[in-house]
Amino acid sequence: MRLANAIAPHSGGLRTALRELGAGYARAGHDPVLIMPGLRATDERTEQGRVITVPGPLVPGTGGYRVITARRSLRRLLEDLEPDRLEVSDRTTLRWTGVWAAENGVRSMMVSHEGLAGLLQLFGPPGLPSQRLADRMNRASADSYDVVVCTTQWAAAEFRRLGVPNLVRVPLGVDLTTFSPGRYDAKLRATLAESGGPLLVHCSRLSPEKRPDRPIEALAELRRRGVRATLVVAGDGPRRRSLEAKAEGLPVRFLGHVADRGLLARLLATADVAIAPGPVETFGLAALEALASGTPVVVCRESALPEVIGCAGLAADDDAVSYADAVERLLDRDTERRRQAAREQATRFDWQTAVDGFLRAHGTSATGGHPR
Repeated sequence: MRLANAIAPHSGGLRTALRELGAGYARAGHDPVLIMPGLRATDERTEQGRVITVPGPLVPGTGGYRVITARRSLRRLLEDLEPDRLEVSDRTTLRWTGVWAAENGVRSMMVSHEGLAGLLQLFGPPGLPSQRLADRMNRASADSYDVVVCTTQWAAAEFRRLGVPNLVRVPLGVDLTTFSPGRYDAKLRATLAESGGPLLVHCSRLSPEKRPDRPIEALAELRRRGVRATLVVAGDGPRRRSLEAKAEGLPVRFLGHVADRGLLARLLATADVAIAPGPVETFGLAALEALASGTPVVVCRESALPEVIGCAGLAADDDAVSYADAVERLLDRDTERRRQAAREQATRFDWQTAVDGFLRAHGTSATGGHPR
């Protein structure tokens, strides 16, 4: 039984991870069920198993995130379905389910998909003791679940500093078939890149925690230096209108949400550099998809992404000049070598390894068994 909150309406790293892990659990002989918030109640069988949507209110200012708030009906649903395992992708409103699992003899796991202290700093009111509050919430989460899973050392650090004993690190994966350097599309490049100059891409939800303004600011700095670069932004969100205003006069193409994964794969493989500036990213699937496509990535030094990209990209301070410097340094590298390095780094992460790691964390196996 998997529970998740705050899933982007159409795409996003959490949605991708849920889909890939669920499909892997099903291939391994398990019966995965995902419960998530939505506009209306639905119940369907999919490649990732059974997906149940329960009505949940919109979170203001997020551009589409919904949360499950009906605790009583969710409790009844859990009791009716009688899960053997519980996997929760939520740090706050669903934490009570760990206590429910303990009371009902169900082994439970919380998956940490974001840095809590960083989120509190971004969205909390001025003067909020974000670190102290994050510590208290993280300790409560660790006490509520049998296992806490983090996808990177960076994400695990906020639990390790508390001495949490039930912490497990399991990296996520990337679709190495869909995202490949072979998806390079010369016609697409001719359509998007101005005068054959460098093509930059930012693929992300356009919300404050993703810092989507940084690629635009970096492009402006590059153009000031005489670099005839073009930026393509793939994604949508509450910041889009303000970003379009910010980009006025610059060669920036806003594609909105790209539902066609084939087109997204061609875009990532055709770009020269991807920019992933989110400072609270705990893994960064979009950045890893760029690497799998043979495109190096500039990431925020404060996030977990330097750990993920290795030597296949560069980390920058959170300002336009630093991002522009990093882009230029990557463009100075030999094209074939930088593309090969990006692909090689991505091959260190695959979904089957991630699925196996999550199943081990659940105390179960890849053969459908579930020992208590």
